[in-house]
Amino acid sequence: MARNGLEFGHGLCHTGQVLAERRDPTMTRRDRSIWSATGFMLGMMAGVASAQGPAAPPPSTPPPSAPAPGRTKPATPDPAFEAARTAFEALPEGERKGLQDALVWTGDYNSVVNGTFGRRSFEALQAYAKRSGGTGLPDATGRAALLREGAAARAAARFVVKPDPASGVVLGVPERVLPKRAAQPGGTRWQSADGRITLETKSSPAGETGLEAVFARVTAPSPDRRVTYKLLRPDFLVVTAETATGKSYIRYAAGEAGLRGLTLGYDKALAGEVDRLAIAIANSFVPFPDAAPAAVAAPVATAVPAPAPPPLPGTRPAPLATGLLVAPGHVLTSAVALAGCRVPLVAGQAARVGAGATADLILLETGPLAGRTAITPPVRGRGLTEGEAVAALVIDGEGGVAVAPGQAGMDQAGTGGAVGSARITAPLQPGAGGAPILDRAGAVVGLVQTVSAQPRQVAGVVPPARYGLVTGAALATFLGAAGVGGPSPRETGASGAGPQEAGTLGAAAAALAGAVVAVTCQP
Repeated sequence: MARNGLEFGHGLCHTGQVLAERRDPTMTRRDRSIWSATGFMLGMMAGVASAQGPAAPPPSTPPPSAPAPGRTKPATPDPAFEAARTAFEALPEGERKGLQDALVWTGDYNSVVNGTFGRRSFEALQAYAKRSGGTGLPDATGRAALLREGAAARAAARFVVKPDPASGVVLGVPERVLPKRAAQPGGTRWQSADGRITLETKSSPAGETGLEAVFARVTAPSPDRRVTYKLLRPDFLVVTAETATGKSYIRYAAGEAGLRGLTLGYDKALAGEVDRLAIAIANSFVPFPDAAPAAVAAPVATAVPAPAPPPLPGTRPAPLATGLLVAPGHVLTSAVALAGCRVPLVAGQAARVGAGATADLILLETGPLAGRTAITPPVRGRGLTEGEAVAALVIDGEGGVAVAPGQAGMDQAGTGGAVGSARITAPLQPGAGGAPILDRAGAVVGLVQTVSAQPRQVAGVVPPARYGLVTGAALATFLGAAGVGGPSPRETGASGAGPQEAGTLGAAAAALAGAVVAVTCQP
């Protein structure tokens, strides 16, 4: 089947070599797979940062002569590299991964997001610093700006990491770029509106075929395509190819459940934008989530909130509030956000306000909600720490789920709110009332009370502002009274999660995104 000038079933003949961030024996199998899939793939594309080192010469080229014995000199340490490495490795792992992910989204980094510092990370930081007027590893303010820029680019693409039930994989999909979705045998297909970008997941049961057979098929000679990279290992394969007008990336993994993979094809004219999406997709891909550690979802800014882009115009009714499907047929949301609405709608169907509603919280009773999975999340009753990094999961104007990173705290005298009341400072769009607020451990710490239908904008962008919260303690009491109880989060002390327990806001958001729904009001 030909798409974007490519046929996913064929390929050509050239082998390249990928150089790892480090020849680190602790690098996981998944890291090596992503590194193989992304480092060389984007290294050979025009306009992409140079690779860690020189690629291996083609087979027809004789290897360079070895230096005469005794003449080899030890490499001279690079003071700038060593200083950046020391500073980078002193940061928490979550922040290191967050910086690498942000650099992917700024177009400066084309390798695996694993928190390990190497030449690619160094060159990416140098490129970003040169463009932003800094030098080397940015200071705390500069790192926050980088995280904010990466989160904004991620949100602009509406990049969501979630399971694909049809194939069994977990991967990130830029839903704003690929709005068309269709089922296919053993997987799912996403496409851009004009059909110039196609992302597919594929799977086959154990015993039906093997990696070697797939590898032979996708690298078979063809006069119209050229294989630019191919790699076959016992447990995975990666093949990239191009035609006169298109590029493709193919990746499969083998496990006890069979083969699972993805293919990405796109018009060469779109390479400047799609190349970094390919890196983000490759980093998010987990072929067997039940048999391996969960994929690290690309982290969002954890210290300074990022402005969410305004929603594109569409035909969907504007969301009045955001709801959380905490049990089958039961959606938790803010009573304040729904004030004045006589007939709330969830996914287009009328919902009934359940018994036990309070001035702050209500449970909407609905029928089955297609495409959404009920999740009873852990609720943290412990109070918020001033300046604590949190994230709001909100419904955007297109009906998708967006992540709005922010800071939580308690209002003090003179801040304009009730003394001691919980609040979040974040760039929230209309419809964010009722949005769950998550900490890094994935626990719900509160719910946004309400957001103005006409928030203040600066140059067309909603800036960060303070919004009141229904606390986690109030949520736990309300859900307990309604008979909906989730697992208790592991408490780690008054100051929040410790270094060993801390996760990423992106991973926490990805785990809960499938339960977030739009609440509208019947006219």
